[in-house]
Amino acid sequence: MTKREAIFPANRHVLYEEHGYSAAIRSGDLLFVSGQVGSRADGSPEADFELQVELAFENLKATLAAAGCGFDDIVDVTTFHTDPQHQFGTIMKVKQKIFGAPPYPNWTAVGVTWLSGFDFEIKVIARIPG
Repeated sequence: MTKREAIFPANRHVLYEEHGYSAAIRSGDLLFVSGQVGSRADGSPEADFELQVELAFENLKATLAAAGCGFDDIVDVTTFHTDPQHQFGTIMKVKQKIFGAPPYPNWTAVGVTWLSGFDFEIKVIARIPG
């Protein structure tokens, strides 16, 4: 059996308990981060789309930090968008603040019809330093 360790940020929101999943799983030197959304501590979505994307990245940052990682340790990104055609410019603006210079991580963007009340979700794989 593969050894797995659940990782949670200090400011974990209620969605983990409500839906029964881990913020991230450490397996060896890899960190598999669950989809992070722009949720407030009570699990509700941030209404303003740009703020929702920024909050999703803040939630991601907290989860990475709980495992001793940062944005530079990310090797693979998958994002989910409810209206990619109209949202992409905003997402790219926020993304550029985080990943402003090469080498950029791999990135796959997927259009979806439903994200449980959210409009953006980001999941990543990172290599844990050390």
